[in-house]
Amino acid sequence: MKPPSPIASGFKAPRRRLTREDRLRQLVDVAWQVVGQEGTDALTLGRLAERAGVTKPVVYDHFGTRNGLLAALYQDYDARQTALMDQAIAEVAPALAPRARVIASCYVDCVLTQGREIPGVLAALAGSPELGALKRQYQLAFIDKCRAILGPFAGHGPFAGRALDAAGFWAMLGAADGVSDAAAAGEITPDDAKDALFRIIIAMVGGDAGEGGDHDRA
Repeated sequence: MKPPSPIASGFKAPRRRLTREDRLRQLVDVAWQVVGQEGTDALTLGRLAERAGVTKPVVYDHFGTRNGLLAALYQDYDARQTALMDQAIAEVAPALAPRARVIASCYVDCVLTQGREIPGVLAALAGSPELGALKRQYQLAFIDKCRAILGPFAGHGPFAGRALDAAGFWAMLGAADGVSDAAAAGEITPDDAKDALFRIIIAMVGGDAGEGGDHDRA
């Protein structure tokens, strides 16, 4: 006679315990779902615990406070943006136009990937001095990355001898947020947003908007 199967006897196999890293990934993913479906104001540690099917102490252990949770979401967004840009830059020709196109496309695509979620998170970041400082830290890191990517092509043609200044990058960043948010809201198309940002980057660097290769260095 065969022993009863675990299912027939009502036996439940113990659930696999997630590693701390896997649990953090799960909580961040669920947090994005909450923001997308219910809005940023609905994202509390208690609500996250409920949606993720864990106890509140588990969520508090990972984030400590709601600000800590919002910071983790922004860090996750920035890490994804950085990884996509690094990969795309490695795959294009070392010329101004292709690299400017990568920066524009990656920035807009990252905002659109998060849809309505990221504007709410950014608004929450701006409302807290602590989180505002974190946002600025990542903005400065993004500017440094763009400076390294675009710097070799600065000051050609009528702009010869001109260095890329901080004001230009901050203007670029403001434009990037503006056109990306407009695309996310459906006010302009994603392609229009990317093209506008591409032209802004080219104008800031003072180079040729041609999509070719070596002539961008001329």
